[in-house]
Amino acid sequence: MPFITLLTDFGSSDSYVAEMKAALLSRVPESVIIDISHEVPPGDRRGARYLLARSWHRFPMGTVHVAVVDPEVGTARRALAAQAQGHSFIAPDNGLLSPILEGATVVELAVPPDASTTFHGRDVFAPAAARLAKGEALDALGQPVEDPVFTPLPVPQQDAGGVRGEVVYVDRFGTLISNIPAAAFAGSTGVVVGGEFTALPGRTFRDVPRGALVAFVGSGGTVEIAARDRSAAQATGVGMGGEVRVLGTSLRD
Repeated sequence: MPFITLLTDFGSSDSYVAEMKAALLSRVPESVIIDISHEVPPGDRRGARYLLARSWHRFPMGTVHVAVVDPEVGTARRALAAQAQGHSFIAPDNGLLSPILEGATVVELAVPPDASTTFHGRDVFAPAAARLAKGEALDALGQPVEDPVFTPLPVPQQDAGGVRGEVVYVDRFGTLISNIPAAAFAGSTGVVVGGEFTALPGRTFRDVPRGALVAFVGSGGTVEIAARDRSAAQATGVGMGGEVRVLGTSLRD
């Protein structure tokens, strides 16, 4: 049974996700389809890139991953298929595949003349994913691409007071997820968010009083800032791209 994951900004109030699944199941009825998320904010390629980066490698080898956050759908932007580290990927050429491009083999998908100009998820990406799930070779899907769009996540920096990074994702609980690795958190004396809000180092949400900010190493392996029993994003007004500084520590190899 081939595994196929879906990551989109389609939401759940329309039929778009169901139509993509129908396109897949009509071609590979034995496939197992897993929803990574369909609640990516509309057009938020950066958030989708983060979710793909933290999730794809947790699936079995041979899984086909379909990521569709595609505000340029129907334009000259390319549609891509790729393979890396035993997994296959389908996405528009807008940076979504950046987490897996190093060492990947990439091809450009042909867009059928009868494909909807506004729904390549159903008419281009799902059929291509089905072909890969059935074992078809990547090079049968299109011509090689040597210059896919590459937009990596930002890298934290060392400064005089500690390590400076930024918020790369805000989850549905309002937790601020940074790009600062766990190794840079050991021995920290505190975490400052947005230049003014201090979070005390902890292990989990309940290590501080109700409403207070706490910083810890989250399940994705990076420093996160939460507020006990409330949203840290709302409490601080900090969102994607907001500054995070881990004090009194350094980046380690």
